Amino acid sequence: MTERSARWECPAKGWQGRGPADGQTHMEKNLTSGSVLKSILYFSLPYLLSYFLQTLYGMADLFIIGQFEGVASTTAVSIGSQVMHMITVMIVGLAMGTTVTIGRAVGAGNRSHAAKLIGNTVTLFLTGSVVLAAVLVGFVDPIIRLVSVPEEAVAGAKAYLIICFIGIPCITAYNILASIFRGLGDSKSPMYFIAIACVSNIALDYLFMGALHLGPAGAALGTTLSQLVSVVVSLLVIRKRHSIRVTGTDLKPKKDVLGELLGIGVPVMLQDGFIQVSFMIITIIANHRGLTDAAAVGIVEKIISFLFLVPSSMLSTVSALGAQNIGAGKHDRADAILRYAIGIGVAFGTVMAVLMQFIAPSVVRPFTSDEAVVLAGASYIRGYIFDCLFAGIQFSFSGYFCAYGKSGLSFLHNSLSILLVRVPGAYLASRFFPQTLLPMGLASTCGSLFSSVVCVIAYCWLKRQLNRTNEVLHG
Repeated sequence: MTERSARWECPAKGWQGRGPADGQTHMEKNLTSGSVLKSILYFSLPYLLSYFLQTLYGMADLFIIGQFEGVASTTAVSIGSQVMHMITVMIVGLAMGTTVTIGRAVGAGNRSHAAKLIGNTVTLFLTGSVVLAAVLVGFVDPIIRLVSVPEEAVAGAKAYLIICFIGIPCITAYNILASIFRGLGDSKSPMYFIAIACVSNIALDYLFMGALHLGPAGAALGTTLSQLVSVVVSLLVIRKRHSIRVTGTDLKPKKDVLGELLGIGVPVMLQDGFIQVSFMIITIIANHRGLTDAAAVGIVEKIISFLFLVPSSMLSTVSALGAQNIGAGKHDRADAILRYAIGIGVAFGTVMAVLMQFIAPSVVRPFTSDEAVVLAGASYIRGYIFDCLFAGIQFSFSGYFCAYGKSGLSFLHNSLSILLVRVPGAYLASRFFPQTLLPMGLASTCGSLFSSVVCVIAYCWLKRQLNRTNEVLHG
């Protein structure tokens, strides 16, 4: 295969770096100049909508199978989707290394290095996804036993997971394409691709589960094939645009490039996996309090997941925009991006925290007709909602640390928060306050407050390190 025949193209509009001028129109979005607030809104709003669609995408299977199948099938899809969510979250975390490193290369105008990063990303993720899919298919039975699937739902859960595991390369392909686009400063294209996947998934779910009555296997087929549709569309879009050209040489694994990608991505992947485990532990703690509290916690977690879309979008925005500006040597602008993101996150969290104190029962009631669950959920969310405020702070700092290639700091503050505050706090609150879920909600808030304090300390340390490095370089 010649280098020309192996070419893989990545959209690139508006390139303003130091690459060779060829008179073509590219699709990278230079976010290193102009209004900081405008740049944040330009990037974060499409990302926020992408997150929303992805959350909706994940709920579609459960909603549709509940219309056509019984409790066993619904339980099978529910548990299977939780397993797949954890795997997907970790893939997205690993892909953060791609977004940040490409962003820094774009900011520096280093198109050749951007091409190497894209090529090595494709090789790393696609190879890894095939291996992961094979391993997971081989271990599907132990996984089902590990997550304690009820006997009636075992067959459905197994069918669902096997098909989804086989489809992991499709899930991975979408996420690496999205990470590449975002590294280039383009958050709109991934939004369109996930919208296509969402619509396709709903249509296929009704076909496979409604018309063909395939049950959990139909839900898995709909999920996998819709991801494939999204990937095909994204590749067709790429082929029609001028681009950063990735040759066969760029696809060849390079130790230094892989080290750069993994050095950022692995800590984020481990951090995200750790967070998902902590959620599972808190759910187990709630389950021991009885059905009412277990149902209340489950409902509130779904509500909170929507509210956390804003602080989560700030993390990704700061990491992508910060990386471009750091690559361009505009460290003051990277700091300004951090400040604006924290301001947006805190403002949103404050409004939600105050509002929820008055409307909590009304927010919970659409999810259940049991008034006891409504009251328990209202008390839980009144404490938990303050987590949204502090999450805006710590998520923004996490994005900033990742932009500087210091994702280990993000892993550190999240791990310390989970181990020292969030999980122990939830356990102690459950034990000493059996009549209300409010203290359990506040335990999560205290965890994010602790993370925020650690982030401020880590930020001050990082700035001192950067200043010392700058002094050494400039005499």
